[in-house]
Amino acid sequence: MRRIAAWTVFLATLTTSSGTLADAASEAALLERLEQQEQRIKVLERKLEIQDDAAKATASSTPVVKASPKGFSFQSADGANQIKPRGVVHIDGRYLLDDAGLAATDRTGGPDSWQLTRVRPIIEGTLYNLVDFRFTPDFGQGRTVIQDAYVTARLSPALRITAGKYKSPFGLERLQSANDIRFVARAYPTSLSPNRDIGLALEGELLGGRLNYSVSCANGVIDGGSSEALTDVDIDDDQDLVVRLFSHPFATSDAFALRGLGIGIAGSYIEQVGTVTQPLLPAFRTPPQQTFFRYRTGAAATISNGERIRWSPQFYYYPGSFGLLGEYVQVSTDVSRTTISGTRTGTINNNGWQVAASWFLTGEEATYRGYTPLSIFSPGKSWGAFELTARYHELDIDDETFVGGADSFADPALSASKASTAEIGVNWYLNQNLKWVLNYGVTRFDGGVAAGDRDDEKFLLTRFALGF
Repeated sequence: MRRIAAWTVFLATLTTSSGTLADAASEAALLERLEQQEQRIKVLERKLEIQDDAAKATASSTPVVKASPKGFSFQSADGANQIKPRGVVHIDGRYLLDDAGLAATDRTGGPDSWQLTRVRPIIEGTLYNLVDFRFTPDFGQGRTVIQDAYVTARLSPALRITAGKYKSPFGLERLQSANDIRFVARAYPTSLSPNRDIGLALEGELLGGRLNYSVSCANGVIDGGSSEALTDVDIDDDQDLVVRLFSHPFATSDAFALRGLGIGIAGSYIEQVGTVTQPLLPAFRTPPQQTFFRYRTGAAATISNGERIRWSPQFYYYPGSFGLLGEYVQVSTDVSRTTISGTRTGTINNNGWQVAASWFLTGEEATYRGYTPLSIFSPGKSWGAFELTARYHELDIDDETFVGGADSFADPALSASKASTAEIGVNWYLNQNLKWVLNYGVTRFDGGVAAGDRDDEKFLLTRFALGF
């Protein structure tokens, strides 16, 4: 019995030991498999990390292309760098309805004609979300001109620094884009305001955007002129200092009707001395580009000879579909003229003003810059937007200009002392990029012929304008 019991205990012990050894072997195999699986997971996780990094790198380096009615743009994924190709094409027609009183020498460019007034491919953009740039050549009117070539550093909303060739910050209508003006031709105050000049400008917004300021120091241009008329160089050592303040006093008002009010004032100062070959004095034209005033020219030409001071109060008001714009410009210019009688000097004070009104018949909201269409032209579906316009503007030449007989600064038999123009028009906006403009106007003159007043000028102007 004892032997049977002993063998029983031995066999039980052996069976238990075998099970324990088998379990140990299974656990070891399982742990090994788990370790192998964990290594595979780590490898897969690393591969996914590499793929994610590659995807992010690709996304961060892939440019973004956008297209909208406002134009096209190519920009980096983070938006810090971008280039926007744009363009402007203006095709103008002008017709004088009664030109019997015009001298042949006054028919600048022909009385009735079509013209490519503006053909401007534009390249503008931003670098590092800090520096803006713009380059605008112009191939209109049978010439090649660089209209804009500048860079602007946006240091803060209160300070932007611009260097290059840019619009002088003076005239209200002049500072409007050519695509945003309501008439084919700009008004007489713009003929007294500086156009584009080369220099350095500081500008910015204060008081939460309710006050804008601009200060420009540039080479200086003649009234209504740009620096290309002086071959884009400074012809003397004096600089034109321009200062402008413009306020939107009710920009944050709860009263919507007041938000569209803007008022401002601008001034400029320079000393310029001309020559008989470059007198640095302008000639003035009517809206259909017919010259009605010029200073005496030739060997005894009238020349700029001292200070030129400009100042201009200005405003606009856009409460909904209605718009009103007004400005006054006065220019005081020291001039001289040397004849066989001697040298005569004087200060000529010329002034111009305008009031222009517009009204969207189709309910669009009028603004100083651009507009948002409620509909676009689609044959049989929609006619787009229609706008009525009206304007009255004058340019008054100082009477001192015509005093002195043969020694006068301008010949009263050839140059009028005043031009007053009334215009009405209609604008058809087919869409945000294309519009058709039609203006009818009458200009009345004081003087301009040997006896009495130059005949009234009646004209029809039209424009097909493309801008994006």
